[in-house]
Amino acid sequence: MFSPDGPTLRELCVQALSSVERGYDLLAPKFDHTPFRTPQSILGATTRALSQLGPFDDGLDVCCGTGAGALVLRPLCRRRITGVDFSAGMLARARGAHPDATWVRADARALPFTAGFDLAVTFGAFGHFLPAERPALFAGVHRALRPGGLLALPIGTPPPLASVGHWAALGFDLTMRVRNAVWRPPFVMYYRTGPLAAVHDELTTAGFTTTSVALTDLGRHRDGSPRLRLILARKP
Repeated sequence: MFSPDGPTLRELCVQALSSVERGYDLLAPKFDHTPFRTPQSILGATTRALSQLGPFDDGLDVCCGTGAGALVLRPLCRRRITGVDFSAGMLARARGAHPDATWVRADARALPFTAGFDLAVTFGAFGHFLPAERPALFAGVHRALRPGGLLALPIGTPPPLASVGHWAALGFDLTMRVRNAVWRPPFVMYYRTGPLAAVHDELTTAGFTTTSVALTDLGRHRDGSPRLRLILARKP
């Protein structure tokens, strides 16, 4: 799972016993050598889907990490690209990889932007938000977008109950819940983030008009359902 340049088991354990912010500060120098970085296949599929809906002027990567989302925004946006994250370590890596973009340190639950972007994306960060925190996240993105602006959110679909993927995700989430029940500070990271219908409802409540498209080139589950869907939430 990890390249020789990735973190050691000890480093991963220290990260897992830290807060989310501190954990990612520690992991940042080696993050791009882990399977936690958004795969190029997902970035490419998202770019292809969004290319049918653009072009866009200004793009925002929410919870940008080391800046993988810039690879999606750059070919789609004609003007500036901005990334926001609360980990200083991750932002430092993003700034080094993409010096032509703007990188802002802020909590995604309190985004400091108003009507400044036409396209917002986020990759791999949805599991860091508890259901009670998602209204603030979506309200902030809605506020950051101009009228007609679009939020694109790739999200994995639930694997069949009999699949290895289902039980692996369930086991991971249960482990994290036990860890957070007995250890402080908590590290919020869950793979089972709620049904797609609930996410659509939350986006609608935030003021978006939502739809989704299947990213079928990323494969299907054994029951034929797509492994990944791209949620498209537009600000009227």
